[in-house]
Amino acid sequence: MKIFSYLYRIDFSVHTMEVRLQLWDTAGQERFRSLIPSYIRDSTIAVVVYDITNLNSFQQTSKWIDDVRTERGSDVIIMLVGNKTDLADKRQITTEEGEQRAKELNVMFIETSAKTGYNVKQLFRRVAAALPGMDSTPEKSKEDMIDIKLEKPPELPVTESSCSC
Repeated sequence: MKIFSYLYRIDFSVHTMEVRLQLWDTAGQERFRSLIPSYIRDSTIAVVVYDITNLNSFQQTSKWIDDVRTERGSDVIIMLVGNKTDLADKRQITTEEGEQRAKELNVMFIETSAKTGYNVKQLFRRVAAALPGMDSTPEKSKEDMIDIKLEKPPELPVTESSCSC
């Protein structure tokens, strides 16, 4: 009996980007305000987080974003994040208010729950997609795609006199 082996080779162009993240958590505390310049001096991204159950933390976001822009100018990606969506019954800031603040400040917006993990991966995906050099164009259209079907070729009949080479 003959065994046929077929090798299909398909080359795909895969682009991988390695991103190093340094996360500095000041917890919104005033005592860390003087450290902001050293935290963000070489940063490309700033994530400003507020607690959706704490109106004061939301009100402070404008000041934190101003501090980031004072240090980095417009050369920074800023994401405003409403956290603790798992505590919806204690919510003091609506999603719409968060979206409106983000629009006023010209920053990105998302709500998350660090406790449950809700939208945390999405937060980092959106931030990474906004990085310079990342392609944020929509996926290729259907007409630009190539459909590849791999089918096993029909087996050739094996006879007693067939060569085994």
